[in-house]
Amino acid sequence: MNESIQKLQKLIDQYDNIVFFGGAGVSTESGIPDFRSVDGLYNQQYDYPPETILSHTFFMRNPQEFYRFYQNKMLCDTAKPNAAHLKLAELEKAGKLRAVVTQNIDNLHQMAGSKEVYELHGSVYRNYCMKCHKPYGFAYMKGSKGVPKCECGGIIKPDVVLYEEGLDNDTITKSVNAIANAQVLIIGGTSLAVYPAASLIDYFRGDHLVVINKAPTPRDRQADLLIQEPIGQVFSQIKVN
Repeated sequence: MNESIQKLQKLIDQYDNIVFFGGAGVSTESGIPDFRSVDGLYNQQYDYPPETILSHTFFMRNPQEFYRFYQNKMLCDTAKPNAAHLKLAELEKAGKLRAVVTQNIDNLHQMAGSKEVYELHGSVYRNYCMKCHKPYGFAYMKGSKGVPKCECGGIIKPDVVLYEEGLDNDTITKSVNAIANAQVLIIGGTSLAVYPAASLIDYFRGDHLVVINKAPTPRDRQADLLIQEPIGQVFSQIKVN
């Protein structure tokens, strides 16, 4: 165990009000593609840029093309929780971790056993009819061909925050409260490039800020502990007492 991991271990041993704020890097080790990496979704060729396809305007105007991309690239049912997801769930169960605030939409934190998970950008596991609001699960969307329709005839929309859409107010409130009251905030697997999600870090007033990310982030200078290693490798070395 190197010195930085030892420091993280000491913080986890010492405190019992830790909050984790995570992004795509937490899930890439599970096989979920990263949107902004060199080989991520944003560097693949489509008729339209993914930023355009994953916008509210595009969804409303061209649902057929939206779902061609969404069903092909966004619905990954083969991914399993990795060491980071599993350790965070273990820390919560041990009374150390109060909440996970995630930008991911893949449900992997819940699959690992985490209970207090605030999904800033929604989840591909929740879907609803835009007409009658009937809920639909992941399997229904995965098995649909073309534009998924409700039995009432309405289009089914993923409960995912598209570009041009606002974040859920209740989720923001819970996330802000968790971050503002945390003794230790661990930022992991995120470039902190997506706003307004990244701005929630500003509410942290606790004792220690930890950043775990392979690439530099805008918060590196403010971090009390900076670990530039794969997050799964880091958490796999942490012991929960």
